[in-house]
Amino acid sequence: MIDWQTALNQLQEQGMLRSLRVVDGGQGPKVQIDGKEVLLLCSNNYLGIADHPSLIEAMVQATRQYGAGSGASRLISGTMPAHVQLEERLAAFKGTQRALLFNSGYAANTGVLQGLFGPDDVIFSDALNHASIIDGCRLSQARVVVYPHNDLAALEQLLIEEQPKRKGRWLIVTDGVFSMDGDLAHLPQLCDLKERFDALLMVDDAHGAGVLGATGRGSGERLGCLDRIDLHMGTLGKALGCAGAYLAAPAVVIDTLINRSRSFIFSTSLPPGVPAAATAALNLVDSDEGAALRRRLDSNRALLSGLLNEQGLDTLGSPSQIIPILTKEPEITMTLTAKLLEDGIFLQGVRPPTVPVGLCRLRATVMATHEPADLKAAAQLISQTIAELAP
Repeated sequence: MIDWQTALNQLQEQGMLRSLRVVDGGQGPKVQIDGKEVLLLCSNNYLGIADHPSLIEAMVQATRQYGAGSGASRLISGTMPAHVQLEERLAAFKGTQRALLFNSGYAANTGVLQGLFGPDDVIFSDALNHASIIDGCRLSQARVVVYPHNDLAALEQLLIEEQPKRKGRWLIVTDGVFSMDGDLAHLPQLCDLKERFDALLMVDDAHGAGVLGATGRGSGERLGCLDRIDLHMGTLGKALGCAGAYLAAPAVVIDTLINRSRSFIFSTSLPPGVPAAATAALNLVDSDEGAALRRRLDSNRALLSGLLNEQGLDTLGSPSQIIPILTKEPEITMTLTAKLLEDGIFLQGVRPPTVPVGLCRLRATVMATHEPADLKAAAQLISQTIAELAP
């Protein structure tokens, strides 16, 4: 039998062992860990609405009306009014004909890529795409061509080289906001390439929807090309404060997925309270309050990022609410994580395989509900701790 404990011990020695930490309380600016209040700097609850009264009330009402569970997969008996209402709202939100719910971002990316593409197709995938995209590419059995991160010239050359061998569909797939570096894909230029080479463009906007753009439609709106994207994937568990994910796309794509996507077909649907709360979240995003939250989030992002940069820390030039702080090696990264938690700041150290070897980092995420004074104190403590432990 495989000696799993030996493997775990080796991870421990390398500073690579992962474990779970219980967070007590809602995903607010401050939480309790082991009975101690700490500043939460690693939540994706970017707008701070996971505990918003309108979301809670929508979830409670739907749960009272329809129950705590959906009972079956969508194709059996698990399609309920709340699911359909949210899908219609998401399609309108992204400006597409239809939308389809999935139980998680991982289920969406794997299910979409597996359901739409096959052995005759080619998927061009950014080197820093999320693990769920990588796994979805594998499940599709399409040929996968990985292009260097955000390198449009390299992608163009790969498209040219593949042209004589073309048989089926081509897809370019990318994160909208890259989850570990915080940078944005060059979406307008990717749209130009996909149109030139008769390809489709899929954007995983998990970290952009609700946050970026004048009305929170995401990275496509921010960069002025929302209507040129073919497949809009996004999650409901980050800025929208709920759970689950979706694909917004033409009707024929959605109908194909209903018939072919294994993660959709073989999963019990989300409890009705979840899509009801997500619909309330979209309504909030579209309100004056939502616009104010986006402005405050951007202000908080600029504050923390600017203060860290002033201290000489490398944040990889991130323009988003995801602020990486480069630490390079796993052991010092986890030492810093533990010391900062001890001193009242909860953020996560990120190590391989999530990031490349030598590019470990502390990954800070900012919320609209953080107080500027707390962010200023955090920046000071982070810089001091790094200076002491990783000079």
